[in-house]
Amino acid sequence: MPTNRQQHLDNRPEGEAVAGNFKLVTAETPALEDHQVLVRHHYLSLDPYMRGRMNDSKSYAQPQPLGQVMQGGTVGEVVESRNPKYAVGDKVVGFGGWQEYSVVDGNVVGALRKVDTTHVPLSHYLGAVGMPGVTAWYGLVKIIAPKAGETVVVTAASGAVGSAFAALAKARGCRVVGIAGGADKCRYATEELGFDACIDYKQHPDVKSMSQALKEACPDGIDGYFENVGGYIFDAVLLRTNAFARVALCGMIAGYDGAPLPLANPALILINRLKIEGFIVSEHMEFWPEALKELGGLVASGKLRPRESVAEGIAAAPEAFLGLLKGRNFGKQLVKLV
Repeated sequence: MPTNRQQHLDNRPEGEAVAGNFKLVTAETPALEDHQVLVRHHYLSLDPYMRGRMNDSKSYAQPQPLGQVMQGGTVGEVVESRNPKYAVGDKVVGFGGWQEYSVVDGNVVGALRKVDTTHVPLSHYLGAVGMPGVTAWYGLVKIIAPKAGETVVVTAASGAVGSAFAALAKARGCRVVGIAGGADKCRYATEELGFDACIDYKQHPDVKSMSQALKEACPDGIDGYFENVGGYIFDAVLLRTNAFARVALCGMIAGYDGAPLPLANPALILINRLKIEGFIVSEHMEFWPEALKELGGLVASGKLRPRESVAEGIAAAPEAFLGLLKGRNFGKQLVKLV
């Protein structure tokens, strides 16, 4: 069995996460038992939610245990199998974590899923046609539930969730406005992802400036908002919401280092009769097949052209992850292992 390099969470962050929170270790891969398969990971996924799990605090999921492989999504290839459902060479998506190989019980429901790479590249199953894409789908379709002609806004517009959100919202006849960091990301959003407008938050660093930019980009107000960030941008969006607007609360990356994120004007929730709903996409697995079918079709047809930032090798994972938290990635952040 091959040796297996892994990234463990070695200690918990105090404030901002640093590379020293992680430890690269080498482990022996155990021999397979009945029903198990050995997966060689081709890519591992880096996602903002992982920062929250590094803390030992109350959240929607258990904290990442110390001294164990960092948890996360993976895609790869079956290289050995003792399970009749999986053959050597099958391409699979799973939750193998920050390591080069994983041993998986193929009989556990949801542990592995075979994927077709004929029209969709393997890496996209960690982004547009994976958890981030389904996250965008659920927030848009089940919470915002837009009607044609309505205006919807999403933060982190050029990332894995934002890019899928744009394609899904345009397919439903919406005006789609993004918020992203930097002129290049905003240009990509409008020229390749189909956003009607994109606001560079680096040019609008406070509520007043951002609110004015939103007024110009959303002349008919905001009917739906997909929130990934929190902080002053959330305050600015609430100022521009229409009556009965819907907010899908997915992430609050501005507060992942432990700082509270108070709302400046919560009375707007009452004044505009807003619906604000937080959600965790893994709690809605019954909708994944429907979402993945639509997302796969958008990628295969070229209507969704997701971009990826790729770091090379397991040793590069911590720095790539820290860069993601600071917005240095462009599109879905991956680590390539093969």
